[in-house]
Amino acid sequence: MLHKVALLFLGFAIGTANACEEHVSIVLDNFHKAASEAHGGKYFDLLTEEAVFIGTDASERWSKKEFEAFAKPYFDQGKGWTYTSTSRHIYLSQDQQTAWFDEMLDNENYGVCRGTGVLVKTEGGWKIAQYHLVIPVPNELAKNLVEQIRQPSGQTPDKE
Repeated sequence: MLHKVALLFLGFAIGTANACEEHVSIVLDNFHKAASEAHGGKYFDLLTEEAVFIGTDASERWSKKEFEAFAKPYFDQGKGWTYTSTSRHIYLSQDQQTAWFDEMLDNENYGVCRGTGVLVKTEGGWKIAQYHLVIPVPNELAKNLVEQIRQPSGQTPDKE
């Protein structure tokens, strides 16, 4: 009997974890959809009040309010950005109140990108607490790219 109860509990725990992962995935899908449709209200409602968005440029670390101020003029003109998730991994804390993820994305201008971040479970559902967007650089290109980034604007790196 104890064995059956343990199996039932294990099945419930796995089902709950799968449901949480599905809800997190839906939030991320809705986040990307709202950006693509330039729907600022829906987009920013998916972030916690303390959320941080980290963009691809080294200077891009925004609080939710700062990011809203940056994005509002674009969204108001109907201009969004489209990132399509091509793969995603979601992990849950033991108490299933925190999730972290990594996803590969496709973008028309930047090509393959990666998003990583953290979501927290709130009274209003899952919310994004941090989103970090990066452009993965192949290792064989990294050294030259780093040299280019280090150069003052308009200059090319010296040859070795």
